Amino acid sequence: MTRAPLPAFYDDLDASFAEAWRLLAEGAALGRSGFHLPALATLGADGVPRLRTVVLREADPETGTLRFHCDRRSDKAAEIADNPACALMAYDAAAKIQIRVEGHATLHTDDAVAEAAWAGSRAMSRVCYAAEPAPGTALPAGGAYTLPDESAAATTGRPHFAAVLVRAARLDFLFLDRRGHRRAAWHRREAGWHAAWLAP
Repeated sequence: MTRAPLPAFYDDLDASFAEAWRLLAEGAALGRSGFHLPALATLGADGVPRLRTVVLREADPETGTLRFHCDRRSDKAAEIADNPACALMAYDAAAKIQIRVEGHATLHTDDAVAEAAWAGSRAMSRVCYAAEPAPGTALPAGGAYTLPDESAAATTGRPHFAAVLVRAARLDFLFLDRRGHRRAAWHRREAGWHAAWLAP
């Protein structure tokens, strides 16, 4: 049985870095990508780690930032405001690639970043931000919350919307292959990114 050729990034740190950012950008653009729904880790006020799935909306290799959106009434928004340190992780089973990003998040609620993100959001997505009561509120029954129609959400959802930018400080890239896994990490420094191979 003939195996697929090894990818061009296999033993190339620069190419691996470019591939990681290419996959993240693809994840932001394509809902079917394994990198479209990364897990986000934050720290709660009680010091307990919190983990949830977010939708990746943008990945910019030039600035080394990722963007997702959240409800500013949510626990994740409060956790980011209290402690901006966070991490994201996604794994694409078909590509056999895992990407982890560690960095610091910034909430944008009433600035140009938030306005552009809201303007670029689909009507069906805006409905989530107009839901009542706020995310995480205890309910007497599973369906005891309300969602407005899409036209109303354009106005009522905006006060609850936040764009979140994560400035990556560390990126970890893992490619799995029977012929030998490859793992690399990059740390952001003043002079740029410092790269190193790691044991998988």
